[in-house]
Amino acid sequence: MSLDKVCLQDVEEARSRIRNSVKKTPLVPLNIYETDSETKIYLKLENLHPIGSFKLRGACNAVELLPKAKLESGVYTASAGNFSQGLAWNAQRLGVPCQIVVPEHAPKAKLDPTERLGGKVTRVPYDRWWKVIMEHKYDDACGTFIHPVCDSAVIAGNGTIGLEILEDLQEVDSIIVPYGGGGLSSGIALAVKALRPETKVYAVEVDTAAPLSAALAAGKPVPCSYNASFVDGMGSKSVLDEMWPLVSNVLDGSIVVSLEDVANAVRLLAERNHVIAEGAGAAAVAAALKGKVGEGNIVCIVSGGNIDTDVLIKILQGKTP
Repeated sequence: MSLDKVCLQDVEEARSRIRNSVKKTPLVPLNIYETDSETKIYLKLENLHPIGSFKLRGACNAVELLPKAKLESGVYTASAGNFSQGLAWNAQRLGVPCQIVVPEHAPKAKLDPTERLGGKVTRVPYDRWWKVIMEHKYDDACGTFIHPVCDSAVIAGNGTIGLEILEDLQEVDSIIVPYGGGGLSSGIALAVKALRPETKVYAVEVDTAAPLSAALAAGKPVPCSYNASFVDGMGSKSVLDEMWPLVSNVLDGSIVVSLEDVANAVRLLAERNHVIAEGAGAAAVAAALKGKVGEGNIVCIVSGGNIDTDVLIKILQGKTP
């Protein structure tokens, strides 16, 4: 299926398909009172999944759709961490082999759980890893490749978050979603806009790697600078060509925040809501607090909570790693 053909029916079918394995996550208010009274910020706590990330959803939908013969030969992916856990968790649940190709800077907080779940981790230089993302294959792996972003089943699985948000908060004005490759933001946007077209869905990026902002300005995917940071779940050197038709159609823009903004948001979530979020998971809150999405009910997707302990300690001490 072409990625821009994913529709509400696919998301609804995904929800039925993964219902027994993936539980609904809570939507709670951000405990902060410094914002305008007309603005209410909510947190969609995807960090509360067993693997600490929303990636459980798309991976579950993708493996459930594989024919039995393909599934038995195993699955593999290329991931900076969270999708690796999502795929490994589902592979372990189904008793099939799983291999993960990761960039060398992938955090220990994401790789250790992947290996505990039985995933075989292969570390490669970032450029080699990015080549796997672009080509959808790694010659030294066995089984079926499941792309962490450019896969219609993964996108539909991610879109189930949008259905849950509308169940809990029908009058949502804006949703802010961390932008890694676009699979999360586009899945949520296509589901929400099919049911409530007036809701705005924004991506958030960090200024050390903001390919969507650059693409929206140029009207097409363009190369951009990429600097690895503690916000490891977001950013790349370019918007994926396969994703551009979809993300450019369903998203209402990109908000770019700084590393300091994100660190402050990680600290705020820990202090006010007792929520542990990784950099990408806190980025939407950082964007909401900048006041660039207008007033009303704003939902921030806390996409994950897998943060290295030493990074978290530095942030809680008031530093920006």
